[in-house]
Amino acid sequence: MGAIVSLFQNIYVFSWDAILSIINLITPSLKTGHVVPKGYPGEGGKWPEYIAPKDGDSRCACPALNALANHGILPRDGRNISFKDMNRACNTAYNFSGSFSYFVPNYAANMLKKSYSKDTFDLEEISLHNGIEHDASLCRQDLYFEKDQGKPHLPYINELLSSATGKSSDGSPLLTIDDLSRYSAKRRMEAKASNPEFSLAFIHKMFGSSNSSTLLTIFGGHVPSLRTFLTEERIPEGWESCIKARKGLTFARFNLTVFKVERGTGKYMKPVENESNKRTD
Repeated sequence: MGAIVSLFQNIYVFSWDAILSIINLITPSLKTGHVVPKGYPGEGGKWPEYIAPKDGDSRCACPALNALANHGILPRDGRNISFKDMNRACNTAYNFSGSFSYFVPNYAANMLKKSYSKDTFDLEEISLHNGIEHDASLCRQDLYFEKDQGKPHLPYINELLSSATGKSSDGSPLLTIDDLSRYSAKRRMEAKASNPEFSLAFIHKMFGSSNSSTLLTIFGGHVPSLRTFLTEERIPEGWESCIKARKGLTFARFNLTVFKVERGTGKYMKPVENESNKRTD
């Protein structure tokens, strides 16, 4: 019965997503300064006060959710969050589409065997290993080395950001698809070599490339903003999502970036795999 319900939910969500994608194509984009809806936190780039997490606060492997808690858009202690509130916060703060903002919390609820409409969760629960969280993250050590997945790993983040090869119009460094593919491949190879419990199923590779792709879609790859966001899990003052589509970032648009990142990651890993096979022969 659960599989049937899930199938119909997916049909509904992706049909909804297709409609939103069409609306985005035929309607004008949002104007700069008007991405966050009126009356919501972050309107006009004015974000609620940032307070770093305290001892006992709950945080997870997702910088985007942690930042929402650090700004009080989600409960500051990261506890007793409703899946509906997670939906609303991701939709209004980052301009994910309604379909996207519903699908991810609903997926998380199912992963945690909870009710989307009735239950709550603590952020740390999202870090269930090999649920959404996975090995070879770009900004976290593998669970084998660090049990607290709420902690950013600054050496990884700094290495990632320093690898940026793009340039914005004002001269700021930008991460590109190729940069993310190259660093993702590096992290996967390093994690596989060093972590005796390493695992990375296809679905988790796609989660990894999805996480990488948000750095390009929502943040435009802008390194100065990403440095604040990834190291402090703070939304920079004056920042707004780079997604100006009226109905937000849909799966249809997002997956175009995800597939490019993942395909590029495979490209950077193939020479190593081929060389390894030659030595084995």
